[in-house]
Amino acid sequence: MILLDPDLEAHPAPSTTSAKQMAASGTPAAENYLRLPAARTLARFLAEAQTAIRLRGQVTVLLTTDAAIRKLNRQFRHKDKPTDVLSFPADGSFPAAGIGAEKLAGDLAISVPTARKQAIEQGHSLSTEIKVLILHGLLHLAGHDHEADEGKMARRERQLRAKLGLPQGLIARAAKVKKL
Repeated sequence: MILLDPDLEAHPAPSTTSAKQMAASGTPAAENYLRLPAARTLARFLAEAQTAIRLRGQVTVLLTTDAAIRKLNRQFRHKDKPTDVLSFPADGSFPAAGIGAEKLAGDLAISVPTARKQAIEQGHSLSTEIKVLILHGLLHLAGHDHEADEGKMARRERQLRAKLGLPQGLIARAAKVKKL
């Protein structure tokens, strides 16, 4: 299930130079590049990715603001900063889990402003970036932890990105930055 935060602007003004240049080109493709994808499109991808991962149970994805995700990150991870994606497994560690948790896989929260910025940096659409973030979050819901699994999650993410037609993922980007 895809949920949209009511505080989220669907079509905010471009905030970076490259985004402004993209929007200034005036082409429909440039305008659509940073547009929030339809919930139906993301729900189809969510189902396809869950099947590929073999993750059972309902997953809810909240598309939200930097302020809201910063609050969640501070509350649940004690990190006072916005982030791109947060995962909340339905194992009882998140307050919403509980009765009926066996039918839930968990929840994801994705910051659309951060995803839009990362999409521009990576040279792909907002839709593609949100899908990359969904896949990454689903892997966490499935029990993977790239900070402690000696590359297992990175390998699985790479396989799934190829299968699902997605570009470089978060773990690969982070590894590339560390090398620089």
